[in-house]
Amino acid sequence: MIETSHASLARPLIAGVVTALVGFTSTFAVVLTGLRSVGATPEQAASGLLAVTLMVGVGCILLAWRYRMPITIAWSTPGVALLAATGAVEGGWPAVVGGFLVSGALILCTALFPPLGALIARIPPSIAQAMLAGVLFPLCIQPFVGLIADPWGVAPVLIVWLVASRLLPRWAVPLAFVAAIVVVAVSLGRTGAELDAASLVPQLAFTAPTLTVGSVVGIALPLFVVTMASQNVPGVAVMRSLGYTIPWRPAMLVTGAGSMLAATAGGHAVNLGAISAAIAAGPDAHPDPKRRWVAGVSAGSTYLVLVALSAAFAAIVLLAPAGVIPAVAGVALFAAFGSAVQQAIDDPGERTPAVVTFLIAASGIAIAGVSAAFWALVAGLIVRTVLHLGRRAA
Repeated sequence: MIETSHASLARPLIAGVVTALVGFTSTFAVVLTGLRSVGATPEQAASGLLAVTLMVGVGCILLAWRYRMPITIAWSTPGVALLAATGAVEGGWPAVVGGFLVSGALILCTALFPPLGALIARIPPSIAQAMLAGVLFPLCIQPFVGLIADPWGVAPVLIVWLVASRLLPRWAVPLAFVAAIVVVAVSLGRTGAELDAASLVPQLAFTAPTLTVGSVVGIALPLFVVTMASQNVPGVAVMRSLGYTIPWRPAMLVTGAGSMLAATAGGHAVNLGAISAAIAAGPDAHPDPKRRWVAGVSAGSTYLVLVALSAAFAAIVLLAPAGVIPAVAGVALFAAFGSAVQQAIDDPGERTPAVVTFLIAASGIAIAGVSAAFWALVAGLIVRTVLHLGRRAA
């Protein structure tokens, strides 16, 4: 009986470890890329990665333990993709941190004021997904741009990713990152560069936030919308499909507060897991749904271990030849991009507004210091409203 109990417990424990390892290694490069794009120094970007990893770990443990559900928390991957597409904003890094803080406060407000969450839910999915696809597009083409610029560095990453996608789909991106580490090691051997031991020690770098129009309208609002529409809402749907009803208010309290706590250390946003939820809450974690909550605690505990390694991962990124890490980040987002495009154009009646939204978001244009993602959302809604009014009038 004891052996059976131990064997039974091992399954959700392993599922949780896999959830965290896949979640971290698949997209941490996207986090660092996004933070650097909006003005973070290498130290500030490493601090941001540490902060969101810590909040993800704590959030998983708190929610899974309290509600006895395999609830998983993740950082907002679409959110950092948005940052990568946004670039520098008026006011620099302190203004970006202010935008993170406002975005976290808005997530917290969806728990305290349900109508705010309902307002986000009213944004047509085609528009929200088209904005996300446009934001992801510049990152998704980086593997091919890098392949031309540095074929010897990028080709191994893409080959490993392709073969693993065929044989071990879940581990395709982590294995692509392993290939990138090999490329970095070879590069260090050729150049003689050395890794600074001090850079391997995790450190938080706090920044006093400031607020500008560009940071609130160009960072906070799009980050809030994309996190809610592309992470929290799908996260609830995935868990519901697996037989779990997420406690919405507590989940938003934890993720909103976690996002705000991480903000001044450079963390962008944390939210409910969507893809990771399917690993920890699926039948493979345990045949008995009532025992799968252990996977959530296991995932959180593994993330806390990864906190200690976050600086080392950030250091590897800094040492990589140009194009190698963007290639890893790009392949990590292929699935999200494909899903966003499919949902954006799935309904022929919504296709034109979605195309307008996508093109503006992908253009990277900034008006009055406000990022393209915001203007894409506005333009898509305007086009949709005009076209629908014309149909009703006819």
